Amino acid sequence: MTALVIAVAGLLVVAGATALAPRLRIAAPLILVLLGIGVSFLPFVPAVEIDPEWILAGVLPPLLYSASVSMPSMNFRREFPPIASLSVVLVVLSAVGLGAFFHWVIPGLDLWWGIALGAIISPTDAVATSIVKKLGVSGRVVSVLEGESLLNDATALVMLRTAVAATAASISFWGAFGQFLYSVAIAVALGILVGQLNLLLRARVTDATVNTVLSFTVPFLASVPAELLEASGLVAAVIAGLVTGYGAARKLPPRHRLSDNQNWRVIEMVLEGAIFLVMGLELAGLLADVEAEHAGIGRAAVIAACALALTVLIRAVWTVPLLLGLRRRARRSVRLKPRLDALQERFDKNDADGDAADTEWLTRGQRPAPSPVRVERFRTRIRRGLADIDYLLARPMGWRDGGILIWAGMRGAVTLAAAQTLPEDTPQRPFLVLIAFMVATGSLLVQGGTLGWVVGRLRQDADADSRAETDRQRGEVVDLLRRVAGDVQAEHPDVDIRTVWTTVLDAQRAALLDARDDGIYDAEVLRSALLSLDADQISIELRGGGEDF
Repeated sequence: MTALVIAVAGLLVVAGATALAPRLRIAAPLILVLLGIGVSFLPFVPAVEIDPEWILAGVLPPLLYSASVSMPSMNFRREFPPIASLSVVLVVLSAVGLGAFFHWVIPGLDLWWGIALGAIISPTDAVATSIVKKLGVSGRVVSVLEGESLLNDATALVMLRTAVAATAASISFWGAFGQFLYSVAIAVALGILVGQLNLLLRARVTDATVNTVLSFTVPFLASVPAELLEASGLVAAVIAGLVTGYGAARKLPPRHRLSDNQNWRVIEMVLEGAIFLVMGLELAGLLADVEAEHAGIGRAAVIAACALALTVLIRAVWTVPLLLGLRRRARRSVRLKPRLDALQERFDKNDADGDAADTEWLTRGQRPAPSPVRVERFRTRIRRGLADIDYLLARPMGWRDGGILIWAGMRGAVTLAAAQTLPEDTPQRPFLVLIAFMVATGSLLVQGGTLGWVVGRLRQDADADSRAETDRQRGEVVDLLRRVAGDVQAEHPDVDIRTVWTTVLDAQRAALLDARDDGIYDAEVLRSALLSLDADQISIELRGGGEDF
């Protein structure tokens, strides 16, 4: 009964904090962490200690899966270079740099144990980035932060395992590198397989409630086998989510997608809130453990503050070449664009002249001529390449965006959960866990609490231009939908449009998804249009067809 009361109280607190956050203009995670810290010091509240496996294996897979389902695959593909840079290279550099710092400032701490603690602190938190989304940050920055937080946990956990193994001199550099490649490769393969099977099965289930229940099992169907194979369960869950998010609009009916969206939002709110609340509740117990070992709470706080500053510094240093690389990529795109435009014009001229089959110019007179399938693939690559270039040139990532990217890299519950997986024989284990907790909490409170102010100071005065571009794209999408509806009506000239409205909606959805695959319009504009089509179709289905529409 006590556990039930605590669970109900926790749900009420999470719901209350989420409801009050907009009025207080404070992010709900910050409110929950502060509440948890305050409650943990009440004399009648016992020390709280959560098995880290509950978070790493039970909470994070569904949260990362849900986040990856909702992340536009087009944005993930376009921003993959900076995402990979931050989620792999930066994590490794941060772990090594922080490891050297901890080895230097903590007497008797071996370098490998220092790197283990550095790996724990290095990854940004996918849950913490929920704060960023509500501040009107550039879409490119949000995409990079989301992609980074979805993938960097795998790098950090592999680094942690490698460092712990290295303390016993049982692993080499190449062994660690091979283990990382194996972990990622197996996880990606399992994620793709589970994602495809998920869509295949759920497309045949007619009950939306059953469909949603099945969706709740997907992250675990991906993560558990991956962990059993000593791969990254979190990466497997993320890949399964990306595959599901990409294919759901084509393969799942609107009612299923709407049901999924609503129910997963509830799951996200409860799990995110629970993580941050538990983070705060664990503080008193951690302090008691450190006091029992006479390790010095004040010293831990100073080291944690310096470590937090060092994480920001390393991130800032790495962001400079990252931005320079993105700028070089944009310059290469400018040089490449005329060539792609010329190829596109050649294809358009062939179409206008009725010479769609005249493709000898592609091979410069060589034989054999390319097959129609290869020609269409080539056209698709040109079309998508031009759309990607337009995207990069229309949304350049400058130093202001870089400043937000640096300050928004917050740590969270993953850091604390990973710290508690340190072996029991780890030297000064309570002291190290407390440092990790202080870094994570300090990151949330300091960076999260001031992020709104930082965004306000750094954001470019381009809101009007951004809104104008969004309005322009929305107008083009509306025109596209009207043209598709007109084409369907032309195919059925003797039938009232209301009686074939479902056919119209299917054709419009297919046109939007083709535009999504080609990257022609902004992901949010397309998402809004697709939601509108889904709402229209559900309305028609509830009325029993199109005749009363």
